[in-house]
Amino acid sequence: MTNPSTFEKPLQRWKRPVTVTLVALLLHLLAFDWLSTRAKPPRPRPHDGQVLTIQLQAELARPTPPPPPLPVPVPPAPRKLRVPVITAPEIVAEVAEVAEVAEVTEVPATPVPVALATPEAVPPPPAPPLAEPVPEAPAARTFKTAPPPSAEVNYAVQALRDGRIVYGSGKIGWRRSGDNYVINGEAGVLFFTVLSFQSVGSLDAQGVAPLKYSEKRFRKAETNTHFQQAAKLISFSSSTATYPRTGGEQDRASIVWQLAAIGRGDAAQFAAGTELDIFVAGVRDAETWQIRALGEETLALGGEQLATWHFLRQPRPGSYEPRVEFWLAPSRDWYPVRLRQTETNGDYLDMTMSSITPLAEH
Repeated sequence: MTNPSTFEKPLQRWKRPVTVTLVALLLHLLAFDWLSTRAKPPRPRPHDGQVLTIQLQAELARPTPPPPPLPVPVPPAPRKLRVPVITAPEIVAEVAEVAEVAEVTEVPATPVPVALATPEAVPPPPAPPLAEPVPEAPAARTFKTAPPPSAEVNYAVQALRDGRIVYGSGKIGWRRSGDNYVINGEAGVLFFTVLSFQSVGSLDAQGVAPLKYSEKRFRKAETNTHFQQAAKLISFSSSTATYPRTGGEQDRASIVWQLAAIGRGDAAQFAAGTELDIFVAGVRDAETWQIRALGEETLALGGEQLATWHFLRQPRPGSYEPRVEFWLAPSRDWYPVRLRQTETNGDYLDMTMSSITPLAEH
């Protein structure tokens, strides 16, 4: 039988190295496990779902950021306005205003990049203002004329003002001096002169040729109309309008005596229904008067029946100019024996001859 002490010695001799080896191996395993847990994320545990739920709820609780702004659309380039040229000065100002309004409204609110601009989008340079055309006087018709001798015609005046008929007196003096003439006239009611006027000028191959016309109405300032010979213009003190002077033009006073000169020159130049276009200047502007010869008419004046020629100037539709009528007496050197002026509101001034006084000529 073997002695146990014989086995204990070898066993004790191997026991120490094996123990050291096992301890070292265990330490290596523990180190490897520790390193593995540090290198890899921990596996989810059964209770990790609660953490995730809390995290999701926290994420959902956060305010949703606003969506990014939409890109601003680039408006179309403004179209170029093509405005026709109009020579009438009144329509050009309107088109300029409409064009100005249109130009403002069509400019985009946001700036257009230069790269997107096209030649059509570039606004055209402003057009220079159109010069106001000077109205042309119609070509004067040539008449055979013979101005009447100097005389002063006195009138009985009847006027309608504000629904009341008033009476007064008036006179027109026609005086010749060589190749010149002067017309002075006035009309008054009660103690007031409601109208006074004067025309001065010359007598030429076309008849009466005024140089200056002055007019003064009740409670209004005097106005002057100039027939400039050198400049060949008709101008006014009460406006900036001008008209060419080509010959044959008349003013409001001389037109009556021009008709008288035509009648004395040759009565055959008048016929019932004949229309005479004569350019007449007023106090602010001028226009062609269409004077119609209505025909012969007999008037009872001064206790006698007097044969006359009746003429009418009817203003154009829409005009505020008065309706004017003349009665000229061929047997009295074609002097105006009756004058009537009717306003658009119905008021009128009616002058009928009471006497004719010859005047000495200078």
